[in-house]
Amino acid sequence: MHATPAPPLSKGLNVQLSLMMFLQYAIWGAWLPILYPFLLGYRGFDLEQVGLILAAGAVGAIIGPFIAGQIADRHFATERFLAISHFLGAGLVWYLADVDAFGTFLTLSVVYGLVYAPTLALTNSLAFHHLPDRDRDFGRVRLWGTLGWIVAGIAVGQWLFFQHTPDGATDELIRLAQDAGRADAFRLSSILGLVLGGFCLTLPHTPPAEQAEQSNATLEALGEVKRQPLLTLFLLAVPISCIHQFYFVFTSDFLSAYGRDAAAAINRVFGVGGGGLMTIGQMSEIAVLAALPLMAKRLSRKSLLGIGILAYAARMALFAYTDSLATILFGVALHGLCFGCFIFVAFMVVDEETTSDVRASAQNLFNLVIVGIGIIVGSYVSTAVIGEWAKRADGTMDWTKLFSVPMWAALVCLALLAVFYPSKRAAVPSSSS
Repeated sequence: MHATPAPPLSKGLNVQLSLMMFLQYAIWGAWLPILYPFLLGYRGFDLEQVGLILAAGAVGAIIGPFIAGQIADRHFATERFLAISHFLGAGLVWYLADVDAFGTFLTLSVVYGLVYAPTLALTNSLAFHHLPDRDRDFGRVRLWGTLGWIVAGIAVGQWLFFQHTPDGATDELIRLAQDAGRADAFRLSSILGLVLGGFCLTLPHTPPAEQAEQSNATLEALGEVKRQPLLTLFLLAVPISCIHQFYFVFTSDFLSAYGRDAAAAINRVFGVGGGGLMTIGQMSEIAVLAALPLMAKRLSRKSLLGIGILAYAARMALFAYTDSLATILFGVALHGLCFGCFIFVAFMVVDEETTSDVRASAQNLFNLVIVGIGIIVGSYVSTAVIGEWAKRADGTMDWTKLFSVPMWAALVCLALLAVFYPSKRAAVPSSSS
């Protein structure tokens, strides 16, 4: 017998969920790619301080499953929780634009992480709750998050190009002007946060689960994570997140030199400062997400995850061992496979391998690993450990030494996936209780 096809995704729901994803990732994409050069170049923090700040925001993803997941699964409508979180986050990120003291910036980064990080998983959970067919519909909705990241990144790059790139100035003066202009990225993020906070109040009602109201959803989700393939997936997610962090910490600064030497036509499209050129990765991500429904029907989850990890290794190899703009930008474009085939598919696996009454908590637990533990470890290792080790005597970065480390780490992860991730899917219990 053939399963009954799921009903089509309605136009109204498609628009609502797509706009939610667009704003969710535009908020993040406005400031995250430029954070490293802003803190190091404009605020004058050292590598260890930058690593601590980058890690601080991940604290929210650690605590999120024990607060946001429990609230959304048991006590509070998801859309209302999202609205409150984004209103609070908008105020915090606006203030971050003007903070120049390390201790204050670090403290506010922790608070902002507590507010924003859980919303990443909860938007996934809300979408999964309402979509008729996960494999068919989630890709077309989630790709709007990628578009939001692209639009925000190019907007910041264009702003830096037209408002903070003085004509006829030396490279050093241009760099200083662009570093200062990056503060406006936080203000853009704040405005987008206010818009999304209001919009969340119009999203479809997503109530907490009716059953097991007194039980702890996070503890139940932890019990389910002990099963394969989730156990292997969660363990691999830590080093993969660390590898991912090498990309987001250093690529904007790495690309800035290529951007200054690029043709004027390229700068007029992508802007300057590195963040705009990084959106090439998100553009390729759209293509991957668009193809994913077909890929998901023909390839196993294990194969898709393997493609994603292999793309991580290839990207780091291109950054480490090539020096032409074309090959570097091809490495950036591999972000589509990295994100789409590993992180995106991993969230799908978490949703389909857990029971319905703990899925928000399970999504937040995976968020804990990807945006929490992995980023905390990856931020410190990439800056204070590997970054310091790869720095030359004159203070410049040896990019070959730096990027070769995550390249080898990705190859090790690929081998571990091949050995330990099961080839066949296990049956999922109908209920966690």
